[in-house]
Amino acid sequence: MCMCGGLAEDNARFVLLAGVLAAYMLAGAALFQRLEADLEVRQAAEFWRVYHNFRKQHLQPGSEAVHRLHELLSAYGNASSAGIINKRRRWDFPGSFHFVGTIVSTIGYGSTAPQTTAGRVAVVLYGFLGCSGGILFFNLFLERIITFLAWVLRSIHLRRLKKRLRKTTLASRRISRGSTRARASLPDILDDDDDDVGLEHWKPSVYWVMLYLSLASCGIACCAAAVYAPLEGWSYFEALYFCFVSFATIGFGDFVTTQQPNYPLVHWYRLANFFFLVTGCCCIYSLLNVTSIVIKQGLNWVIERLRCGGGGMAAPRLPRRRSSVSAVYCARRRPTKIGARDSMHSSAGEPDSSETPRRLSGELISMKDFFSANKVSLAVMQKTLYETAQMQRGGGTPSNSTTPHHQPAFKPGAVGPLAIASEKF
Repeated sequence: MCMCGGLAEDNARFVLLAGVLAAYMLAGAALFQRLEADLEVRQAAEFWRVYHNFRKQHLQPGSEAVHRLHELLSAYGNASSAGIINKRRRWDFPGSFHFVGTIVSTIGYGSTAPQTTAGRVAVVLYGFLGCSGGILFFNLFLERIITFLAWVLRSIHLRRLKKRLRKTTLASRRISRGSTRARASLPDILDDDDDDVGLEHWKPSVYWVMLYLSLASCGIACCAAAVYAPLEGWSYFEALYFCFVSFATIGFGDFVTTQQPNYPLVHWYRLANFFFLVTGCCCIYSLLNVTSIVIKQGLNWVIERLRCGGGGMAAPRLPRRRSSVSAVYCARRRPTKIGARDSMHSSAGEPDSSETPRRLSGELISMKDFFSANKVSLAVMQKTLYETAQMQRGGGTPSNSTTPHHQPAFKPGAVGPLAIASEKF
């Protein structure tokens, strides 16, 4: 099986993802049907058993009381779903604030909903701006949390790198003790600032960021569940289930917090509930977008395996990443050798293949060489690669380039939360 070359890679990824999601949804439907269908049948049978026993013992067949019973059951069901009985008021100020929070966060439990026409019109108008602002807030949080994690991972990487360089330097000095020439050739970056080590284009691993976001999300969910379980009368697993459904903005509405008539320290509990929902939604939103990058990597790997030509089913071999020590050392020495390299490139007519630095592709970590086909024309691609190579060599943007140095070039798929996360990686 192979993929025809007439389908662009972005379109191929879209078609492949649509097929995978369709298969995933079909498998999920079969799974939940198997898990929940029997319980649904048993619950329905139990209700009708209780109903018929009540009619047999207390009501005469065909009497007016049967009709009254049906009216009572219907009214009770409506009141229970609307939260009128056995629950706190829905439309006082705290309840209304909880309602608008479910709109802005796009959770939408369904436990509280407007009943008047004016209220429903207000939801349409209010929700349009509220959901837009909420999505923007989540995107800004995503950008900042990934930037923070990238800074932490970069600091750890630099600490390990400098430690390795110190060991290499000490070992070299022991071997070449007394040789001034050897000492002069040793790295001179051990006392430099972190921003000047030559790792300005270093990007963190998406898998480490995914791990840290998972740990943060699990930590918030566990703390929130420990608060929800005793106050709401749920089991700890039910509280964890509520946390996932709420933080992922799924919002089934089968479990909803702050709905009982009375709580101990109710004001502090509402404040804690608001904090847990905001931080949990932000962390899960960031985690889901980072996970989508990993899914995108898998899709591109499948596309490469299905693509026709170029060695059959085998994916092309990726270039090896340079070691961190050589990357830093060469980055520090590169500005003194620009003229020599440029003259060699102009005379040979092809780029130097001795080094394979990481390109500023704006794409994924280990799949960056899979994304060059069918995106732009060959002329634009060559121009972009040449400008990127010049910038990485320290030469800046070429004088004949029409794109300003401070303005990044637009790429397909460069909009939205996925692009924010991809750019950071």
